[in-house]
Amino acid sequence: MSAVLNFIRLQDLIDQNALQGKRVFIRADLNVPQDDAGNITEDTRIRASVPAIQAAVAAGAKVMVTSHLGRPTEGEFKPEDSLAPVAARLSELLGQPVELKQNWVDGAGLEGLQAGQVVLLENVRVNKGEKKNADELAQKMAALCDIYVNDAFGTAHRAEASTHGIAKFAPVAAAGPLLAAELDALGKALGAPARPLLAIVAGSKVSTKLSILESLADKVDNLIVGGGIANTFMLAAGLKIGKSLAEPDLVGAAKIIIDKLAARGAQVPIPVDVVTAKEFSPSAVATVKDVKDVADDDMILDIGPQTAAILAAQIASAGTIVWNGPVGVFEFDQFAEGTKTLALAIAESKAFSIAGGGDTLAAIAKYNIGAQVGYISTGGGAFLEFLEGKTLPAVEILTQRAAAK
Repeated sequence: MSAVLNFIRLQDLIDQNALQGKRVFIRADLNVPQDDAGNITEDTRIRASVPAIQAAVAAGAKVMVTSHLGRPTEGEFKPEDSLAPVAARLSELLGQPVELKQNWVDGAGLEGLQAGQVVLLENVRVNKGEKKNADELAQKMAALCDIYVNDAFGTAHRAEASTHGIAKFAPVAAAGPLLAAELDALGKALGAPARPLLAIVAGSKVSTKLSILESLADKVDNLIVGGGIANTFMLAAGLKIGKSLAEPDLVGAAKIIIDKLAARGAQVPIPVDVVTAKEFSPSAVATVKDVKDVADDDMILDIGPQTAAILAAQIASAGTIVWNGPVGVFEFDQFAEGTKTLALAIAESKAFSIAGGGDTLAAIAKYNIGAQVGYISTGGGAFLEFLEGKTLPAVEILTQRAAAK
């Protein structure tokens, strides 16, 4: 994907006074966790969707918002699939009533929308053809609006009727502020980054992030690996890792990535010391060891203090930092120092930093550095696919529409 993306922004349309009296269909990401009683337990995504809705309301639009929630069976609506709790929370956040509309695809109940009114369209994934991006469904959705706005980066890697198909057929297709901010931040980090460009990619398995590592190997100046991924790279460097989590069958792939970076004068720093334990448990005794001293019955659960200091120095000199994943089992405090050291180094760095992925967000929250990270991505899968260099269908269609104007 080209990192410099051209697309119409909701703000562009507002600046042109193009929303007054118009029907605006906003695809948000309101997929929030709930308890067994249907109460929302964490509302970050709802709060993140509010600016686009408020902007459209203030511009005099008739606003329709929809989202998926959970994994409903298409064509079979169940009470637990309902966006009703989301409608109630949106009403509170917006300070105005948000009515939930059922069976809305053919326009039922949408005839009398007024400027400044907001309605929530029931769970979009209940509609037959949504996940398969069916043109028939997408055309019906497009017929409901004058302007389509995608503000759901978290679903941008999926071509579905409400994220891709509708954008083909709507009179105008634009990116909302949340989606635009994600694309701006990712473009800044990967398109024309301030050098050195440093990436931290950590996790339990190389296999799940192999394509990301291969893609970044062509771009970055330093590629820090952590967790089980680092163990596989240690094997590739000829080191013993005891009974640590690793993927020996991917040692060859790790060597190719190391060589590819070396050919450009870049590197994958291999740990010089590690924190080991004899078992994986919250009460396991942590022992710091030189990498040459790892025993056959040791499990490597974190990088050691010398390695953390070396990596922190690289972070301090970076111009751009991309962070995906903690470098140790940071949920257990005795194996958290590596992740903490790197997190604080990112917070103190003058570099532009972008972070994404669920465990990464948990580490940011644990060490309270959110305000010091340049941009925190809300879309796990979409964030990773962008790092891989993949085309995000929901973004591609917006750029095509902008180019066709």
